[in-house]
Amino acid sequence: MACQNNLVVKQIVDLYDQISKLVSLKPSKNVDTLFGQLVSTCLPTDTNIDVTNMCEEVKYMRSNLIKLCGEAEGYLEQHFSTILGSLQEDQNPLDHLHIFPYYTNYLKLGKLEFDLLSQHSSHVPTKIAFVGSGPMPLTSIVLAKFHLPNTTFHNFDIDSHANTLASNLVSRDPDLSKRMIFHTTDVLNATEGLDQYDVVFLAALVGMDKESKVKAIEHLEKHMAPGAVLMLRSAHALRAFLYPIVDSSDLKGFQLLTIYHPTDDVVNSVVIARKLGGSTTTGVNGTRGCMFMPCNCSKIHAIMNNRGKKNIIEEFSAIE
Repeated sequence: MACQNNLVVKQIVDLYDQISKLVSLKPSKNVDTLFGQLVSTCLPTDTNIDVTNMCEEVKYMRSNLIKLCGEAEGYLEQHFSTILGSLQEDQNPLDHLHIFPYYTNYLKLGKLEFDLLSQHSSHVPTKIAFVGSGPMPLTSIVLAKFHLPNTTFHNFDIDSHANTLASNLVSRDPDLSKRMIFHTTDVLNATEGLDQYDVVFLAALVGMDKESKVKAIEHLEKHMAPGAVLMLRSAHALRAFLYPIVDSSDLKGFQLLTIYHPTDDVVNSVVIARKLGGSTTTGVNGTRGCMFMPCNCSKIHAIMNNRGKKNIIEEFSAIE
């Protein structure tokens, strides 16, 4: 490709060529090695590379690579969910989640999302929806176990087998078996009931291209309650070769509150927005919020993580 004038981009393209030739993306030594190398290559954030401004050849490669990453991630979750669900009857699968290779990352991401949510919510959510929960709903599990002990989580996935595996993970836990509910449906078919959730999470792998991602967001905007919070996963810098980017322009009908770009091994950026609702915002269960107007200003600053690196935060505030 003529536009590969950057060494890191060349490395990513080379890994893509190898990954795209794999017979299967299910976990194996070769698959694990290649995707491990890909993630390591895409982790650095001290780069001025903007994937959206690259040549069409690289953009096309990135689109295909994101889909391959999503497929491989699905197989990885299915593999470990099956193992955990096959433990002896007297064992709780949730006590062994550490065998999942990226469990520590989910612990960090869950803490990060809980902290960000706390900054933008006036009350503890009673019901949360997670769209695209998959066979190993670690976000819901981490939030329910460690941060929101009285919240009910409704997990939506289009794949009935994924929901069966996920349900089996929590079925032996006396607490989460009561607070984790699973729905098998395409989010675009979910209409009634979406206005009952204080917070809706949209998984990174729901909408693997811009058109389908925006379509999912537009559907949620149509059916969520005014004042409810939408939390999304995005990507920044080289990490956008792994996951789709959610832009502020994709969030029509929402007040964009914060975009957080981690610089450690937590790959996903976190986007927080609030459903608009006229001059005053009344949240789920009648919780009254403040006035939100279309956003036309932002504040960008950095905070230090525990490794001394800067995490970039974009905070968007309303002007009255």
